[in-house]
Amino acid sequence: MIRPRIIPCLLIKDGGLVKTVGFDNPKYLGDPINAVKIFNEKQVDELIILDIDATVKNQEPDMEMISNLASECRMPICYGGGIKNVKQIRQIIALGVEKISISSAAIQNPDIVSEASEYVGNQSIVLTLDVKKVNDEYQVFTHNGSKMTGLDLIEIIRKYQNLGVGEIVINSISHDGTMNGYDFVLIDYIKDGVNIPLTILGGAGSHDDIGMLISKYGLIGASAGSLFVFKGAYKAVLINYPNLVEKENIISRYYETEATK
Repeated sequence: MIRPRIIPCLLIKDGGLVKTVGFDNPKYLGDPINAVKIFNEKQVDELIILDIDATVKNQEPDMEMISNLASECRMPICYGGGIKNVKQIRQIIALGVEKISISSAAIQNPDIVSEASEYVGNQSIVLTLDVKKVNDEYQVFTHNGSKMTGLDLIEIIRKYQNLGVGEIVINSISHDGTMNGYDFVLIDYIKDGVNIPLTILGGAGSHDDIGMLISKYGLIGASAGSLFVFKGAYKAVLINYPNLVEKENIISRYYETEATK
């Protein structure tokens, strides 16, 4: 049975694992390989890894780093950062990565979506949209939130679904790292226009936040960064993830109950 997914998101900067707040002030947390090893033990559903430096600095994807991460991962992995063309996408898939997250490359060159989908299958192509409200309108940003595209969010979603993306990740810039809950207003705004798998990122601070997301929207990807790398009021660095019983309780409490109503 297809069920909601609970997905840690790891940010990489200068080769190290970091966490941001509002896409700013990255805090160094350690070696991403160590985090992956711990997540292996915790049997996570899936892992998103984003190199937040690569596109901003106009760098190529670090194939050696990606290879090391993919070799260590025992769960499906989605990688994004620095991707500019289909050749790079094919290389990364060949390293053992299941999904490719594209953002600025897709905005600048929409054809990359249809071309990549033809080569690796649309189930492997994920469109990640970094979104923030500006003057009461939702705006899509690229380059780690530094460049506003000026494009209509709903129109982007419609266009890229038609081009062949297999999944959409909506990342709330204003909720990033706050741990105060997901941006339900944003999700309500876009949900009716999404007819492919949808994952939400930005703001989760507790298992209940994940449960509320699942309860409200059902079959959805619940992704989080801070929740799975920090613990306690003082945000001590501690890689964590709900154990099998806790995860089952979250999903059965919030999803299966709602689904049977």
